[in-house]
Amino acid sequence: MSALGRALGITLTGLQGDVVEVEADIGGGLPAFVLLGLPDAALAESRDRIRSAARNTGLPLSPRRITVNLLPAALPKRGSGLDLAILVAALSADGAIPVVPDAAFIGELGLDGTIRPVAGVLPAVLAAAAHGIRRVVVPGANLHEARLVPGVDVRAFEHAGELLAHLGVDTSLLVRHGAGHGAVASGSARHDPSTGSDGSTGKDAARRAAARDSSRPDFADVRGQGLARYALEVAAAGGHHVLLSGEPGAGKTMLAERLPGILPDLDDAQALEVTAIHSLHGRGAISALMRRPPLEAPHHNTTMAALIGGGSGVPHPGAASRAHRGVLFLDEAPEFPAKVLDALRQPLEAGELTLHRSGGAATYPARFQLVLAANLCPCGRTGSPGHDCECTALARRRYLSRLSGPLLDRIDLQINVPRVPPTQLTSGPTPESSADIAARVAAARCRQAQRLERYGLSHNGEIPGRLLRTELAPQPRETAQINRAAEHGWLSARGIDRVLRIGWTIADLRGAERPAKADFDIALQLRQHREASA
Repeated sequence: MSALGRALGITLTGLQGDVVEVEADIGGGLPAFVLLGLPDAALAESRDRIRSAARNTGLPLSPRRITVNLLPAALPKRGSGLDLAILVAALSADGAIPVVPDAAFIGELGLDGTIRPVAGVLPAVLAAAAHGIRRVVVPGANLHEARLVPGVDVRAFEHAGELLAHLGVDTSLLVRHGAGHGAVASGSARHDPSTGSDGSTGKDAARRAAARDSSRPDFADVRGQGLARYALEVAAAGGHHVLLSGEPGAGKTMLAERLPGILPDLDDAQALEVTAIHSLHGRGAISALMRRPPLEAPHHNTTMAALIGGGSGVPHPGAASRAHRGVLFLDEAPEFPAKVLDALRQPLEAGELTLHRSGGAATYPARFQLVLAANLCPCGRTGSPGHDCECTALARRRYLSRLSGPLLDRIDLQINVPRVPPTQLTSGPTPESSADIAARVAAARCRQAQRLERYGLSHNGEIPGRLLRTELAPQPRETAQINRAAEHGWLSARGIDRVLRIGWTIADLRGAERPAKADFDIALQLRQHREASA
């Protein structure tokens, strides 16, 4: 006579989580461990891990034929995170523990019964909560990460023996181990002070956010470069993309690395979204929500899969998705392969990436601010006083042509960064700090949020062209120069929309209700400055 056990687990396809019902049947026949339901290689190997873990815990699996079915059977299952659910289902089928129908089990098993951490616990617990599961068991190392999801009772254990004792197994039957008592806690994510969210808003909150970490790159270190500093302030206030071009050593990288420091903290929903992506990437233990916008700066030899996402099986998130709600900085941008750069065009418009591979498809958010830094030629001496450029016209053309027209058309602000005179580097007034700039950026973002709330938008960089030509349309006399630039072929239809968005941001920075003609004129100059200076 056979017995049937059940348990719940979670499998991830990108950030999308699905509940897996694990059925275990113990019946007659030759001893075997059969795993059904489209497991991948890592999951198929769980049979030996689970048998060894159960034996070393002191509660070995039945020597009879064990058949484990993963439902829904047509859904591919990936990774080792279902190990714990399979163990619980198999032991409940043997009558060693009761069936636990209302809890999800997430974790990988070591041969000694240790419950090892897995990547993607945060999106997995989010998926469990979305499916109405309010109890989740996770590895001890993933406890703080799982607790970030509100409304879920999270229980964490270091060893399978601790979990079995919690489920009612007589401790005298279990092998003693050095893990001690399992960590047990209820999940909560309501404004934990460790996350950096104190509920405050406005200028004071922005100043505190920028000053929390004294090691963070600060605009106070940047001498001169008034135009570039202002352009990055506009970019931060409106969520605009930036191209910084100029000779080597002018400060392009220094400026770009300081942009995240003047961006506002992420709100609860944004922080949860960003932290889930980094959880899936598995860069280490996560103990709090990521409140600061991330900065990703891949090297110019980065492959398309590393930048956009990819890999065998289900594609993994790339640097573009890890920079979601933050900054993607490409230094020496013309050194990147042209096809890699052009792959950014779609997420710049859509704010997300859908990747199709033989193992399946995954969609990742990718609403980042793109910052490109580029020299004017391969040798970098174009426009440098006292140095002669050694590049041929063909070499310069090939170098700059990697930044294609369609890509540049999506870059709002295009700024030339000249070399700073030595006198400005060694003397002059102390530059404004990131905290002061962040206060103005936060105030501008507040104005945008209030104005755009009814449209479901948060900042000017997201305004669609339809709104720019209807409810947010400027007066014809205010856009005379923009129309003239378009007539001369200097602006495309997309370029016009981006200049209008910049104009709104400039007005927000100065506290105006609507942009004036001067705001749109300045916006046009900030977009065309590179062409005028090259």
